[in-house]
Amino acid sequence: MEGVIGFFQYFWDIREMVAVLTVRHAWMALAGVVLGTLTAVPMGILISRKPKVGVYVIDFAGMLYTIPSLALLGFLLPFLGLGWLPTITALVIYSWLPVLRNTVTGILGVDPAAKEAAKGMGATPYQLLMNVELPLALPVIMAAIRTVAVLTVGITVMGALVGARGLGELIFQGISMMDNRTILAGTIPVSIMALSFDQLLGLLERKLKVVTSSA
Repeated sequence: MEGVIGFFQYFWDIREMVAVLTVRHAWMALAGVVLGTLTAVPMGILISRKPKVGVYVIDFAGMLYTIPSLALLGFLLPFLGLGWLPTITALVIYSWLPVLRNTVTGILGVDPAAKEAAKGMGATPYQLLMNVELPLALPVIMAAIRTVAVLTVGITVMGALVGARGLGELIFQGISMMDNRTILAGTIPVSIMALSFDQLLGLLERKLKVVTSSA
């Protein structure tokens, strides 16, 4: 009990530092998810039209995904320097495979009868994509984005090793000092942030379903 009270007192004492690092951690993770989604979804749409070419694109994204985060940051440092830029770039790269794969899977998994019905009503390829394929593929795509968001919050911790700061700064500082209080002071906000991202994206998914169903 004394240990718990001591931790909360320590957490309160460094609350301002935790707040600053949490905000920086959150915006880097959010930037990685948003930029990764904005690049992967269009790529997925394009290669869903050419599945044979898409296999090679997905394999390439898979190869990048297997590179350890610290190694990837090391590769990026000579080109992007220290700080948030290599960290966000790495997060974008790690987001590609799940979102790309699920976008292709979701679009190719749309019931052909639904597409034929839309074409029979005179839908253009753009209308077919926006009004039929993407709405029906939305749950599959959002599942990937939610997974990526949770993973990205955790991977952002590694950015502290290249000067990006974030909550990883507290975690690595605690490891170097063998101080569990400092490790927890960084870990607990990371866990809460990951769960919050997942819940917010779940809310966004429900809102999008309502919008698309009423369109």
